[in-house]
Amino acid sequence: MKWNAELYDNKHAFVSQYGESVLELLDVKPGERILDLGCGTGDLAKQIQEHGAEVIGIDASPEMIAKAKAKFPELDFSVANAASFSFDEPFDAVFTNAVLHWIHDADGVIKSVYNALKPGGRFVGEFGGKGNNQLMLAAASTVLRNHGYIKGDITIPWYFPSTADYATKLEAGGFRVTFTLHFDRPTLLQDGREGIAKWFNMFGSALFQQIPATELQQILNEITDLLQPTNEIDGQWYADYKRLRFVAVKEI
Repeated sequence: MKWNAELYDNKHAFVSQYGESVLELLDVKPGERILDLGCGTGDLAKQIQEHGAEVIGIDASPEMIAKAKAKFPELDFSVANAASFSFDEPFDAVFTNAVLHWIHDADGVIKSVYNALKPGGRFVGEFGGKGNNQLMLAAASTVLRNHGYIKGDITIPWYFPSTADYATKLEAGGFRVTFTLHFDRPTLLQDGREGIAKWFNMFGSALFQQIPATELQQILNEITDLLQPTNEIDGQWYADYKRLRFVAVKEI
């Protein structure tokens, strides 16, 4: 997926803003060496650095890394695959926000993180959990079926595990899970009603690859109409997020 880093910063800054509460779980100590896994345009990496840590940010998107370097030239950012990265010097912690649901190779991520951590190091993060965007995806399925583009439900391109599923993977990968939480987090979208279409254009474009450009806006309008009873509250529109938050420690 090719990312529009400018649009990401301007219209979807909530990704980093919600990540600030995950930083509290990270509990950065001055002098720690921390990896921001899937750093995006670098805002949370900068906050980690401001807490006194040495931070390195990696992301699979060259566009995101270019934007991060332009915003924070004093920090260390590079392009890397979250499921197959390596570093010579180990980290005290690996932090990740709103990234792991994009990566189906969860075992590869966990193995890479384990190998990157010091013994006793911590893996702290949040991403989409089971049922994330369930209402939005159901509406998209209905509209695409009505237009004859699919027969059943859409194939979800993300990885949305339950707490049990992900904790099991972490434990199999050598971690002790010390905290996990699966919770509803309705997320306010910018630009009112148009926010639904903009969300799908930014994050869900893979769902509409077969749709002619001339029909896409009509389909997005119909999806938005279906969502109005559930995702529009007092004139404001929300994405129906369900998030999975965790802390895991590398066992010695």
